[in-house]
Amino acid sequence: MISDLTIRLETSADYREVEYITREAFWNHHVPGCDEHYLAHVLRKSSCFIHELDFVAVQQGRIVGNIMYTHARIVGDDGVEYPVISFGPVSVLPEWQGNGVGSALILRSLSEARKLGYTAVLIYGDPAYYSRLGFVAAETYGIGSSDDYFADALQALELKKGSLNGKQGRFFEDHAYEVDEKASAAFDRSFPPKKKQEGLLSQLKFLEHVSARKPRK
Repeated sequence: MISDLTIRLETSADYREVEYITREAFWNHHVPGCDEHYLAHVLRKSSCFIHELDFVAVQQGRIVGNIMYTHARIVGDDGVEYPVISFGPVSVLPEWQGNGVGSALILRSLSEARKLGYTAVLIYGDPAYYSRLGFVAAETYGIGSSDDYFADALQALELKKGSLNGKQGRFFEDHAYEVDEKASAAFDRSFPPKKKQEGLLSQLKFLEHVSARKPRK
């Protein structure tokens, strides 16, 4: 863990730098190229965005990471909609990855989320990583994906003990995560060109995670 890392709220002056960092963090990681930097760009303007949980990590005066949160919901099997929150993208410059920057951003923002009265977080991510931060499979609470599958990558964390009890159902992210690919490609052209690659180990691992699903009923 970096001892002199500073975590603070993002400001409008940080926007472009954060988008650059997000592009660097995700480029060719899950798929050839990436859309996450465009997602960061549009999320800030969405009604689902939680500005109070939009943090950057700063090292020696330079932003090296960012985390963004949004409102989300569980549509319960009982017909009731339960509000939760979600985060992503979580971005760390490649040269700073593995030093605890991402974990620091997540733990700080989770602490702030508790103070703000949020009771539960659901995200899609690597179970091996997020289990170290207290997350468990959403299946533990009977919660599946929006298309009604239990997914290994769908992870849940109660910020208030018992907050997910009795909330079996389907998890829905906001529509803001439905990226317009043409708009994303146009936005990407405002950055220096980068080569797209496929068949990388991280991409194969990502496919394994998203493929690990089973019908919820």
